[in-house]
This record gives sequence, structure tokens and C-alpha cells, in this order.
Amino acid sequence: MRRLVVVGAALMCASCGPSEPLKVTTLQLGRSLNPDSSVSAHTTRFRPDDTVYVSILSDEPGYGTITVRWLLNGQRVSEAKRDVSYTRAAATEFHLQNSGGFPPGSSRVEVLVNGELAGSREFRVES
Repeated sequence: MRRLVVVGAALMCASCGPSEPLKVTTLQLGRSLNPDSSVSAHTTRFRPDDTVYVSILSDEPGYGTITVRWLLNGQRVSEAKRDVSYTRAAATEFHLQNSGGFPPGSSRVEVLVNGELAGSREFRVES
């Protein structure tokens, strides 16, 4: 009997979460964030000492693993992953900063969801 209660509770909890993989609606790039993790100061031009934020927005419930790859002048300098599960629209932020400053040049951030490319944004670091 106790086993049935545990299994029943597990099934109820499983049905509470999102049932669809996360779908990215928008990628935002900028210098600062709003309290909801969306970008507040949109830009694609950064100074060497700026923190670069990317916010991944989804308008629907969903779950998955978000991977963000930062490429500066064509070379991967950072990669981060986060498992997410949203029951409503949400934003997930990642950021890149360098205490020594970024070198000038063309850069890109790539966003993958469950290993598939969901989008990318080009940006420049200028002196």
C-alpha cells in the first residue's frame, strides 16, 4: 500500500511540470538586466570592461538544457549550461565578463537547447 502512495505521488508531481521541450522565442543581448532576467540595455557594441549579458526568452512552458557558448574573435572562451523547467513564460540569463578587459573585435554568442542550435547573436568589442 505504501508503495502505491509513493508511486501515485511521483506521478502527480511529474504531471505538474511542463510536458514540452523549451522553445526559444527571443535572444536578447546587452549591458544590464531587468529583475525578470530580461535585458534592459540592448546593444551589440561593448567596451572592453563591459559585462555582456544574453537573455533567452520563452513565451511558453517548457523544459530542457540551455547551453551558451561565447566566442571572441572566433575562439571559444567560455561555455555554460543550465537545466530549466518553466511552467510559464520566462527568461534565463547568462553573462560573460573579463576583469582584464575583452580584446577588440567581432564576437558571437551561440545558444543551444537540448544540444540543438536555437540561435546566435553577433556583437563587437570596441576600444
